[in-house]
Amino acid sequence: MSTILSIHNLSKIYHKGKVEIPAVKEVSFEVTQGSYLSIVGKSGSGKSTLLNLVGGLDRPTSGTIQFNGKELGKLNRYHLALHRRFGVGMIFQSFNLLPRRTALDNIILPLTFAGVPSRKRKQRATKLLEQVGLGGRTTHFPSELSGGEAQRVAIARALANEPKMILADEPTGNLDSSTANEIIQLLVSLNKDKGLTILMVTHDRETADAVSDSIITLKDGSII
Repeated sequence: MSTILSIHNLSKIYHKGKVEIPAVKEVSFEVTQGSYLSIVGKSGSGKSTLLNLVGGLDRPTSGTIQFNGKELGKLNRYHLALHRRFGVGMIFQSFNLLPRRTALDNIILPLTFAGVPSRKRKQRATKLLEQVGLGGRTTHFPSELSGGEAQRVAIARALANEPKMILADEPTGNLDSSTANEIIQLLVSLNKDKGLTILMVTHDRETADAVSDSIITLKDGSII
């Protein structure tokens, strides 16, 4: 299998006044296409910062991120936006659904930004909702959904533009254990049945052990 993500000596330093706060320290690893990689560590270990760097939401202080043959650090704002639109699909702990849009419209939105024709947008969004088991929830607003349902909509939205990799930041952090297991099994299905590459951040080592092809452990911004 080919390498889809290659990270070399990656560091991210934030500044608070004159104080330097290193969030990620000289991290290096590779992700093979079609694999399920988990990054585990306690709160403050740099997990989410690392995911944001891969997602193009933040820029590294030093080091390189090669994604699908392109170095993210050299991309301008426009091409980073394209990376976030088509390269990766992001899933967040807090779901990040738009409260005034229905489940269907939340999925249609990224398709609209991608320039997909109106009729195809609705067809694809409807199919994605069915794929995540929410075919009967198209007209429901986020406030009318359970936590598990909201995260399923978020996963469908992340899949909308057929990304090459899913970035999942504590995707079960706001869910009870039973619902969390359902969401994890959905991600596993996308990985095993659809061949989708998944990079998941979690503090739950037990879950990571159960589903991952490989695991990276972070502590204080460094791989241990």
